[in-house]
Amino acid sequence: MTGIATEFPASFVGPWTELLQSHKKDQDHDFPNYHVDRPESLITSSVPKALYVGTGLTIFTRALLPAILNAKHSVNFVTCYWADSPTLNSFRETLIKLASARAENPSEVPLKVTIGFSSSGLFQKLLHTSSRDGHVYPPSKWPSLGLPNEELLRAGNIELSVKSLFFTPFSVMHPKYLIVDGAKAWVPSCNVSWERWFEGCVELEGDVVIQLAAFQDGVWGTLAFPESREEDSPRNTLHATNRSSKRASMLIGGVENSATQSLKFPEMPPVPTIFLPSSHHRNPRFSVFPILSQSRPPITPLNAALLTLFNNAQRSINIVTPNVTAWPFMEALLAALQRGVDVQIRTSKNMMNVEQIITAETTTSRCLDRFIKEYKALSQRQGDLEAQDEEVGRLEILYYQPLESRAGEEDEPVLSHFKMTMVDEEYLVLGSGNQDRASWWTSQEIGILFYVSCFEWRRLWEGVLEKRAETLFDSLAPEPQPE
Repeated sequence: MTGIATEFPASFVGPWTELLQSHKKDQDHDFPNYHVDRPESLITSSVPKALYVGTGLTIFTRALLPAILNAKHSVNFVTCYWADSPTLNSFRETLIKLASARAENPSEVPLKVTIGFSSSGLFQKLLHTSSRDGHVYPPSKWPSLGLPNEELLRAGNIELSVKSLFFTPFSVMHPKYLIVDGAKAWVPSCNVSWERWFEGCVELEGDVVIQLAAFQDGVWGTLAFPESREEDSPRNTLHATNRSSKRASMLIGGVENSATQSLKFPEMPPVPTIFLPSSHHRNPRFSVFPILSQSRPPITPLNAALLTLFNNAQRSINIVTPNVTAWPFMEALLAALQRGVDVQIRTSKNMMNVEQIITAETTTSRCLDRFIKEYKALSQRQGDLEAQDEEVGRLEILYYQPLESRAGEEDEPVLSHFKMTMVDEEYLVLGSGNQDRASWWTSQEIGILFYVSCFEWRRLWEGVLEKRAETLFDSLAPEPQPE
């Protein structure tokens, strides 16, 4: 890519929309399904403002909670997991501080705050309603969720609503995002939980916020959108961002080798963007016998985009994912490798193994062992061809490994939970989706696809992860010789 693109290439949009249209009937009951008749309506633009990496707690304290504290009219917050944790404590303290500040400076305009989550514990999920209306928590239950009481919030003219959605047996609402005043959005990979994991978050303005708000309204039905305020609209914000420099600058965490880093983008033209919802599906068509569980994944905007990107890849595919248990994903990578595309996968070792076995009947380590065997067999077949057109691409698989020199530091992640897909350093997907069976089949997800030169973006997380890596496999490394 040279310069700044203004739209997605037809070579991506055409196959992506055709794949979705060919499975249109299968999407009629998706949640949400407002995009089914016109998938191209998901094509939009965005103005990236910042990119953050670090632990979940540092992302909340540096990005999400300050944004909530500065809200004027509305806050829409959605996460998957809601648990007692330092993050929840900070969330509660932010609402208390916000209510206190608003009480000292009374406003006639109430601040509408909505909170949506999917999981807060085993019994909550087992007893959860299967209605798409979900469960609305009355004010009397807010303190039990770690939230301020109604009296304190009303003193600050804050109107709060709290709702959960979950569909048995495995369908969590996995998206995580924050919309403030209907004009700015943050899409993190982290939950409200205690895990000290490596996470990421992108801050956005522009028309993509309208897409995210439509998703919020279609799924949660609790959209708190500011009443028509022209100065706060996403389009006005987008236009205002085009009047300054166009050079990104790195802002480090301030501690040498810290995983807490951020990248601030000065004002830039809108970036071609596609909002990629992915509905949950209650029936994963599992079998007690794994050999009989080879169903194909549902074709959602997110799944279709990933498959199209892998099929179109010409040079490189880079993946960061907590788990790897979706075989269609690995099949698509093998096809790309056969075409000579280089593939790098960064993942975590022994992360959520119980959940992997329950939702996928396998684990990341088993799937990667099989994947490596398939790759070696592919390489052997290609090597046996006398007139091969091209060599098999390089395969590199790395496990996350904490930095030994910072072991025990509160902001040193012990595992990686970041989700990122980059193709040819031109297409970048961030969001909630993992490359595991749960994300490809049963969980609701969202992704944000950017068509942008990814060099600056990649440098942020690579600067952290390349120091925290254990090589599982590298096709360019010499094979160990038997003793």
